[in-house]
Amino acid sequence: MGKIKAVLFDMDGVLIDAKDWHYEALNRALGLFGLGISRYDHLHTFDGLPTRVKLKMLSEQYHLPVELHSFINQVKQQYTEELTELKCRPMFHHEYALSKLRAEGYKIAVCSNSIRFTIENMMRKAALSQYLDLIVSNEDVKKAKPDPEMYNTAISKFQLDPKECLIIEDNPNGIAAARASGAYVLPVATVYDVNYENIKAAIRKSEAEND
Repeated sequence: MGKIKAVLFDMDGVLIDAKDWHYEALNRALGLFGLGISRYDHLHTFDGLPTRVKLKMLSEQYHLPVELHSFINQVKQQYTEELTELKCRPMFHHEYALSKLRAEGYKIAVCSNSIRFTIENMMRKAALSQYLDLIVSNEDVKKAKPDPEMYNTAISKFQLDPKECLIIEDNPNGIAAARASGAYVLPVATVYDVNYENIKAAIRKSEAEND
């Protein structure tokens, strides 16, 4: 085995600096009903979770009526789309990294707890769509991260062993999902850590461990 053949990316906080957009969009939607999520809770409890899971948690903690989930989710997605149009722009170091990896023969996937429309829209705005072989959204699995199903699905579709894959993640829920998949994991702190040099260094380290 030994060789890494695919690189799987989370999206928010990895390829798109969108954590604040999701926070702002959800709080605007919740604000219609006098609710909101603190920044501390956003970073330490809700980061990386799908909106439907966040709403379920809010219902359990703050008695948010379940009947409002669908409407709040719909409004939140609308606000997210507006913020994406305003703020999402290409980042050269991401374009360079994915274009180089693609040219070198690596399979590339984005596996995100976002809905497919949001992923496709953000990838298009970031000028990264052309480098992707696969997108796995929260609509493509029964269990979102921190469950590994999303990464297991991508690895299976690529017909690879987990040890032939490197996953890039930034938050505890995503890192837990990545590690549970059995693949190698590169944890990053910001979107600026996601560059060609760091990815290749992680690939070399993974291959050395795999020999």
